[in-house]
Amino acid sequence: MSETDRLKPLETALHLPVKTYDIDFAGIVSNIVYVRWLEDLRIEMLNRFLPLEELLNNGIAPLILQTKIDYKQAIQMTDRPLGKMWIESLESLRWQVSAEISSAGKISAIAQQTGIFINLATKRPSRIPERLQQLYQESRSATNH
Repeated sequence: MSETDRLKPLETALHLPVKTYDIDFAGIVSNIVYVRWLEDLRIEMLNRFLPLEELLNNGIAPLILQTKIDYKQAIQMTDRPLGKMWIESLESLRWQVSAEISSAGKISAIAQQTGIFINLATKRPSRIPERLQQLYQESRSATNH
């Protein structure tokens, strides 16, 4: 397995369907659709490793502080994009995910998001859930071998 083929910590992949309403006046996927796709990827990653329902039942929720997207190549209606997202870093309060959206084997966009978890009752930042920290550390160890 090459370095580029190696899975990244908690990496999640998801096929991202292009809908007719995703296309802008230039005939390509609108830049705002990428933000929705990042949300789809992040929710999928959470559902696989730390279900959103479980977080909500524990009174915490993820919150996005920043999104950065570099658009590399346009996606059109007939393309079949694939999104990949992984956790880039976890601190005591903040987390960062990175993502790639590709089509036909070419990178269409790269993105990073920074966020926190908040206590729903107090609306104050909450520590990263311990289970997520543990899964991240285990995944990092596995990807470094």
